[in-house]
Amino acid sequence: MKSAGSINNSLTTLNVRGKLVDLSTPVVMGILNITPDSFFEGSRVTTDTAILAQAEKMLSEGAMFLDVGGYSSRPGATDIPLEEEQTRVVNAVKIIRQKFPQALISVDTFRAEVARQAVLEGASLVNDISAGALDANMFQTVASLKVPYIAMHMQGTPQTMSTLTQYDNLMGDVMDYFISKINHLKHSGITDIIIDPGFGFAKTIDQNFELLSHLEYFKNLNRPVLAGLSRKSMVWKTLGTTPDQALSGTIALNMTALLKGASILRVHDVKEAVQVINLYTKLRQTSL
Repeated sequence: MKSAGSINNSLTTLNVRGKLVDLSTPVVMGILNITPDSFFEGSRVTTDTAILAQAEKMLSEGAMFLDVGGYSSRPGATDIPLEEEQTRVVNAVKIIRQKFPQALISVDTFRAEVARQAVLEGASLVNDISAGALDANMFQTVASLKVPYIAMHMQGTPQTMSTLTQYDNLMGDVMDYFISKINHLKHSGITDIIIDPGFGFAKTIDQNFELLSHLEYFKNLNRPVLAGLSRKSMVWKTLGTTPDQALSGTIALNMTALLKGASILRVHDVKEAVQVINLYTKLRQTSL
């Protein structure tokens, strides 16, 4: 990390609590699901001991960020009350921050109050699957907290998104969505914005692959791109397997995302993602 006094290029740096995180070499975000029903069973951690053990493992393997979520957003997931999500998330952020004070924690929520409480306990980023669509207070809240914001593309809610896969032009529609969101975020006072195309959210398998094959288009927005491909159905359904057998497919698609400009890989398996980035970096150095 660099001092915030350095020149900020919004595509390669991120201001996180006064420090610039350098994204000129891609980084890894490790997933911590504080839920009993996330789609990949191996990502679920629900006790304090398990949360801290997984956080330590991911940090030791090279994760730049830990993404803590208390609301399952898999297709058709059960809606839970705000209070339940907040209890899960705030406790996890608090204990991780106490044991690993230098950890950069992202809170995965579409609820402004959960985001606010998590940041007050030490979270450094907000990761919103709805990009403000599911809570009208989100942008104002993030602006007041002065933390980076991850805006994801989705239609509907986790409960309805699998039926909302109709687009006039997939790439054009998603690009227009982000142009509008970025303008709204900037006018709200949020300057550190990351975009997530939303693989698996309101998209068919073919649409997910179309999105990945044209991922470089989003570099035109001059914002870091986050790729969340880890063990998703576009991997395991294409390969005729299951989420717990989808690591090799995830590795392959993560390399594709890097070659097409992704700056952050959001993953369940940190060590393997770091290895992919190391190989990608070597490839890029040799081709210069």
